[in-house]
Amino acid sequence: MNRWTTLSVELANQRNYLDQLFKVYPAIPETIRDIDKAKWDAVEQAFQAGDDKQLIMALLCLKLFPVKDPYVAFLRRDVSAIDRNPGTIARLCGRLREIGLDGIWERCSQPKEMNRQIGPLFRNWLEKRTLGLQLRDKEDFLADEDDAILRGSDRELGAFAREHLNYVGDKGLDLVARIGGRYVIGEAKFLTDYGGHQKTQFNDALVLLRRDEADAVKVAILDGVLYIRNNSSMYRALAGRRYNIMSALVLREYLHSL
Repeated sequence: MNRWTTLSVELANQRNYLDQLFKVYPAIPETIRDIDKAKWDAVEQAFQAGDDKQLIMALLCLKLFPVKDPYVAFLRRDVSAIDRNPGTIARLCGRLREIGLDGIWERCSQPKEMNRQIGPLFRNWLEKRTLGLQLRDKEDFLADEDDAILRGSDRELGAFAREHLNYVGDKGLDLVARIGGRYVIGEAKFLTDYGGHQKTQFNDALVLLRRDEADAVKVAILDGVLYIRNNSSMYRALAGRRYNIMSALVLREYLHSL
């Protein structure tokens, strides 16, 4: 097992790992989504008027559709399909009337899932200079060869790596750093459970590590259940691998070892 992976496993199993990790990924109290008043007024009017077409169109303007249905994404991308598929619209509106206007509001205002907030939380943590490196905007980052971390969104970091570091991945990045003249790129993920979407996130991180075309050291900054010593597929995947898989809590030590 990679040295930094081993340190991460030891940290997770022998020390107050979760207490320390809270500094990186604070579990923010859930707050409801804001819904634009004008958009909600349109929903109310269509619902009360019994206008199915206008109800669907108004709800598609909101960030979160109130019922989970595989056909909604198609309607979002082709609103003209509403007129061509009256059976689908009637079926969706039947479900909407079952839950009622209050239920629609409650579902449309549900807070974002925790896994959708991880990237910003990690970058907020970096802004505190916890890694001992200054964050710099792109222009300043390119102005010299000093040790620094590139500031930006995951898309901006991915674009920088594609332009300057021969990175060919189509996804964004959570870390682009330069230390001792070497570049480091990485993804940060907090894996809260096994299976499903969390396993996909784990596999996505391994895809980055397997790439050999980027002119940079690649790291997967992973935290969560993968370090629990058990028979899970995530933990087994760590054994025998030389990839740079590590907790955010050992990232500073790793970077300054380069």
